[in-house]
Amino acid sequence: MAENTVQTTGHVWDEDLAELNNPLPNWWIYGLYVTVIFAIVYWIYYPSWPIGKDHLRGIGTVTYLNAEGQAETNGWNTRAKLLKEMQDANAAQKPYFDKIAAMSVAQVTQDPELNSFVLSAGKAMFAENCAACHQAGGQGKVGFYPNLADDDWKYGGSIDEIQATLTGGRRGYMPAFGEALEKPQIAAISQYVLSLSGHAVDKTLAAEGDKLFHSDTGACFYCHGDNAKGRKEFGAPNLTDKIWQWANVPAAADMKAKTAEVQKVITAGLNKGVMPAWEQRLNPGQIKLLSIYVHELGGGK
Repeated sequence: MAENTVQTTGHVWDEDLAELNNPLPNWWIYGLYVTVIFAIVYWIYYPSWPIGKDHLRGIGTVTYLNAEGQAETNGWNTRAKLLKEMQDANAAQKPYFDKIAAMSVAQVTQDPELNSFVLSAGKAMFAENCAACHQAGGQGKVGFYPNLADDDWKYGGSIDEIQATLTGGRRGYMPAFGEALEKPQIAAISQYVLSLSGHAVDKTLAAEGDKLFHSDTGACFYCHGDNAKGRKEFGAPNLTDKIWQWANVPAAADMKAKTAEVQKVITAGLNKGVMPAWEQRLNPGQIKLLSIYVHELGGGK
């Protein structure tokens, strides 16, 4: 038979209608066999087919530590596998956290290997514990959560101060002056506050607001300081740096709207600057690592 002759099965209909014989390539046949073998092994090792109200459990197992810290072996399942992987990851990271907990901040920042670990692990820890409020990049949200990336620190920006904030939490508070002060007085203080950051204001009102700000009537200087640069022991913001946390002055369209933003804060006060303490959730090594990471977000201070 010639090489170019088409092979047939020998079945012919209507004299010229033949059934061709085109066998599958060997690689395809072998691939099918391998797939079948793989499926059988998979069904044996992993949970697979349903049987009545149950299913084939498989012979695969996962060993992990239970809540008492003892090794426990269970049949393979995705939940046990995830728990095992998390425990393995924590065990791999533990030597680094132990080093960080035992070393000073200066030693950690000067160690290239540990510093690299701080940046990678800190990013993951920040995403898990902090990003819900302070946003993924630490930029915060005006009116709710401070910006951690701008080097403006309400309670101090050293690593030790950030560590104290993470450990014990913070509770910022500003009393409402809506009943203590008359509306014209609040308007005057608002003009003075806006003048501190370079806004064009009514100078007569601003001068009156200056007196009220530094008097026992307004008493603003108790927290914000005589120079209005804030006192970090109270978490009172600097009013001279054009950085606005609670009054969204930058987003206001004109001076009337900017003044209204400041008046709103003075009138109603603030009782939402609350950050929970993390000492029950994170260990000292984790808090120190996260403090260094947050410090780097804002360039330190």
